[in-house]
Amino acid sequence: MLDVTVIEDPEAAAVSLDPIRARLLAELAAGPASAAMLAGKVGLPRQKVNYHLKALERHGLVELAGERRKGNVTERLMRATAASYVISPLALASVQPDPDRFRDQLSARWLLALGARLVRDVGQLITGAAKARKGLATYALDGEVRFASAAERAAFIQELTAGVTALIRKYDAPESEGGRDHRIVVAVHPTLKQTELE
Repeated sequence: MLDVTVIEDPEAAAVSLDPIRARLLAELAAGPASAAMLAGKVGLPRQKVNYHLKALERHGLVELAGERRKGNVTERLMRATAASYVISPLALASVQPDPDRFRDQLSARWLLALGARLVRDVGQLITGAAKARKGLATYALDGEVRFASAAERAAFIQELTAGVTALIRKYDAPESEGGRDHRIVVAVHPTLKQTELE
C-alpha cells in the first residue's frame, strides 16, 4: 500500500468523493476486509457494500488482498491501494488553476494555483516513474517560523527572495544539453490554528 497517491481521472475522483465510498476507503486503509466485515462497520447491507467496493476497484482505489473460505462461500478481502489520496487538478482539467495566467507573489489565490500545479505535476511524475519502474528525484522543505512583526516578515521575504534568486542564478545552466529543468516553489503562509483544522 502506498502512503499517498494522486487521483487524476475525473471518474475516479467522483467515486472517491462519495461519502460512503470515502468511508470504505478509510476502513480499508486500516487493513483488509470483506464486504461482510465492512457492512457491520458502516451500517449497510453486505450487497450494498459490495456494490461500492466494485466501483472503487474499477477505478484502482481498492484491490484484492486475498480470499478466504467462510462456510461454502469464498469471501474477497479488499484493501485500499493507498493510505491517503489527493485529487489532482487534472480531474477538472478544463477549469484547473493556471498560475501563468497571472503572477502576484503576495496573492493567496496565486499561491493556491501554484499548489494545484505542484499536485498536478508531482502526481504525473509519480505515475510516470511508477510505469517506468524508476525512482523520482525530489526534495521538499517544511518548517514554521514565528515573526515578531509584519516588518520582520517582510524582511524575511526579501532575504528569502534574494537568497533563492542568487542560488538559481548560480546553478541555472540553460545551455546544458544533458541537463533537466526543475521547478522551485517556495511558499510562506500563516499556519492554521488547531481549531481551524477541526
